[in-house]
Amino acid sequence: MDVPEIDVDELAHCLQGGAPLLDVREDDEYTAVRVPEARHVPLAEVPERLAEVPAKGTVYVICAKGGRSRAAAEFLRARGIDAVNVAGGTDAWMAAGFPVSEGSGN
Repeated sequence: MDVPEIDVDELAHCLQGGAPLLDVREDDEYTAVRVPEARHVPLAEVPERLAEVPAKGTVYVICAKGGRSRAAAEFLRARGIDAVNVAGGTDAWMAAGFPVSEGSGN
């Protein structure tokens, strides 16, 4: 399945407009560092927590580098959700100097 993809610069612009971001990394990765606006749903939990993913509009999906988020976006798209992968993931977000949050909570 073809999964659309954006880079972190495009993501920053989308987030300014209030777009939803889904972080599919593991708990420890998310706690260590994350994009501040991200909602955390680990990849393995996406199927059972599908109701938490906005069904209208575009949902951006991020992980560490882009592999897990691509798999999650593909899963979501197969269920009719307009999911877009974030190329380079959280690593690229940090490398670009965008703000991050750390610790538990959002």
